Amino acid sequence: MKSEQSKWTEKEGWGEGIRQGLKDTAQLVLIFGDTTVLKDEKRYQEIMESYPGAHLMGCSTAGEIMGTQVFTGSLVATALFFEFTSIELASRKIENIEESFQVGSYLARSLPKDDLNHVFVLSDGLKVNGSALVKGLTSELPPNVSITGGLSGDGDRFGETLVICDEPPRNDLVTLLGFYGDRLKVGYGSMGGWDPFGPERLITRSSGNVLYELDGKSALGLYKNYLGDHARGLPATALLFPLSIRFEQGETRLVRTILSINEEDESMIFAGDVPEGAYAQFMKANFNRLIDGAVEASKISYEGIDKISPDLAILISCVGRKMVLKQRIEEEVEGVQDILGEGTAMTGFYSYGEISPSSKGAACELHNQTMTVTTFLER
Repeated sequence: MKSEQSKWTEKEGWGEGIRQGLKDTAQLVLIFGDTTVLKDEKRYQEIMESYPGAHLMGCSTAGEIMGTQVFTGSLVATALFFEFTSIELASRKIENIEESFQVGSYLARSLPKDDLNHVFVLSDGLKVNGSALVKGLTSELPPNVSITGGLSGDGDRFGETLVICDEPPRNDLVTLLGFYGDRLKVGYGSMGGWDPFGPERLITRSSGNVLYELDGKSALGLYKNYLGDHARGLPATALLFPLSIRFEQGETRLVRTILSINEEDESMIFAGDVPEGAYAQFMKANFNRLIDGAVEASKISYEGIDKISPDLAILISCVGRKMVLKQRIEEEVEGVQDILGEGTAMTGFYSYGEISPSSKGAACELHNQTMTVTTFLER
């Protein structure tokens, strides 16, 4: 596998220009950028003209990753040439959250299954129930095919998210990328690093990804009490205080973050399911544990490719982590490269949700507030 990366900023443009060493051979360009930057279709046209034979796939973000640097308000393009691997893209419009499962199952059916190795998914970040999307995908994919990806972001604005699939960015799209062939090794890992606080509470009323009551009381009311002054900044400030859920004693917890709130019915809308009968607990940030979580995710992904330095790593981390770590944000990206090696090309973005098994052999899930690392190695 060969790769090359270019970055666009408002101040410097493309700098020295889009790198075009792979102009005639690249099969894929991954594009991650700020919503405002992506809405200017000139950037899309420039990339398309630079790699005329390549598929273009990407999304809007809450921060862009290139190497060990994290940018805001930029665009990062990573062109890829696969020596032994073929790829297929599929996309589907999504109009509302209720379509999430159907869109996932449709896209999974759209991909040829012979020699399918891995699937990478990017979705609109505001019109989707990520849990239902994952269930739709897994319902139609062979059990040996792994899935990773994420929900597109829009900084801390939560206004509009965009997805790219061989056409200019759109705000109503889910896209799927299939990798084919047994010469491609794929590793993956996903870890958090948040600390629980306060008592566990039973989810007594919910519907899909909408939470109404905890212990028979208004969930939004309880949440506001915990947030105190931070409640005035909802839903953005909710990224600093996610919710963990579990179904049975001892089960691995899933973390959920709020996408929006409804003051009229006092409900909270999450990126994934918050099912009735599960137990929920508020969480808060622990700086060192967040960075340690990113390193641990990279170790798990690294082990999945037999501890060989990968050609490419796609990092998808939650916008909440970026808000907490602030000027320390690059520490989690640097920690990942320390594990994977300096020869690994790294790209990715800060998201509204991460899709991955937590480790090899685990079920694929929607996560929030995690660092998810997917590694690729052609052998």
